[in-house]
Amino acid sequence: MKIFLSLLLFISAAVISGPKVHNFKLKNLDNRTVAYEDLKGEKLTVIDFWATWCKPCIKSIPKFVEMNDELEARGVQFIGISVDGPRNLSKVKPFAKSLGVDYPVLLDTDNNVMSRLRVQAVPTLLIVNSEDEVVYFHEGYTPGEEKMIRAEIEKLLKE
Repeated sequence: MKIFLSLLLFISAAVISGPKVHNFKLKNLDNRTVAYEDLKGEKLTVIDFWATWCKPCIKSIPKFVEMNDELEARGVQFIGISVDGPRNLSKVKPFAKSLGVDYPVLLDTDNNVMSRLRVQAVPTLLIVNSEDEVVYFHEGYTPGEEKMIRAEIEKLLKE
């Protein structure tokens, strides 16, 4: 019985805490290598995986720019991660600028970070707490979902 209870406790702990985001380094839009640890938010970090060719990304990113501007003072930091390959790399900076992205944008050209975080499609949004645990994972985007994401961020800020 003790073994069963220990196993049950172990499984429930594994379910409660999400996968961890281990520090990673990627190039930013100025071709400088930056570390996740140096960019993450005080309370929450919202990581948005996107690509220049992704139609839903074009719709979601301006909503995230608004959210970042409103929530940054409360310890929330958005980070965009472009998964465009080497052939599209020259499009990323003008794309981000055209959408008004004013938060850090990193380049995951070999999809290394994307695979480590088990992201399989774009757009995918992760919310990471101050202990570097993924506490929310959302794949895809349809207009209006930013309200649900905003509500999730507000809920997590209260915890």
